[in-house]
Amino acid sequence: MPNTRYIGPMGSSFLITLREGLEISLVLAILISYLVKSNRGSEQSAVWLGSGIAALLCVALGLAFHLIAGGLNGHVEQAVEGVLATLAASVLTWMVFWMRKNARTLGGELRAKVDAATTTRALVIIAFIAVLREGLETVLFLLSAETTSSSGAEVVLGGIIGLAIAAVLGYLVYAGGNKLNLKTFFNITGILLILFAAGLAGKAVHEFRELIEWESGWLISSPWTIASGPFGSGWVHDFLKALFGWSPAPERLRVIAYFGYLIPVLWLYLRKETPGGKNERAVTTEATHSTSNA
Repeated sequence: MPNTRYIGPMGSSFLITLREGLEISLVLAILISYLVKSNRGSEQSAVWLGSGIAALLCVALGLAFHLIAGGLNGHVEQAVEGVLATLAASVLTWMVFWMRKNARTLGGELRAKVDAATTTRALVIIAFIAVLREGLETVLFLLSAETTSSSGAEVVLGGIIGLAIAAVLGYLVYAGGNKLNLKTFFNITGILLILFAAGLAGKAVHEFRELIEWESGWLISSPWTIASGPFGSGWVHDFLKALFGWSPAPERLRVIAYFGYLIPVLWLYLRKETPGGKNERAVTTEATHSTSNA
């Protein structure tokens, strides 16, 4: 029987890289397909060059931070993990809502940048910046996933699987025109990422509480304690801990922080859009428009 302890840690990194990787794939699909439609197909190499440089830089920065953070302990470690979790939750929230708001115009903006790029260097820079932003977000989220509950190897494995599937989906968008609808995918992953960010918010409060050595009081006592069963240990426990910040014996302060973030953010994300509003369903329209009607 396979070792199920890896399911949880891999699940969080898989979700992160699947979502972020697909966004990168959609950006590349828009850029490359528009170059082809504009009779500039020979300039595709500039897009791949810029993307490759950005990817290598993100990997290098991630490894460097991992090596630095790995040697920390005590109050310094608690401070770094608290700040990292706070940054990751903040950026993750911004990213989800930014994509929801700007998805409708994403393809048009990228095509306008391609039109304005009259040199190979300009195309390299466009691809570099687009991939670097998503790549740095991915590195930040993966570092948070690692410090939350898992080792580097587990995070990397789940991340590679997520990126591989994202690359396949991106190619299908590029090759399939308007036949592939990603609305449901982005809606579901958006909700899951908000739940993941809520876990990071709770994690940040927990780390800062330990940093200031606040160890007693009603807010520090646990509202529940689960010592056995699937929610106390095992792969179900590991999965929920890695993806949603679950704890079998959390302090009340952490639970309050979790729901204090989750309830308003999830409500804002799920609320009915107003007439003329924008949401993530337009990502599919923009990507497929680029591949079929640009």
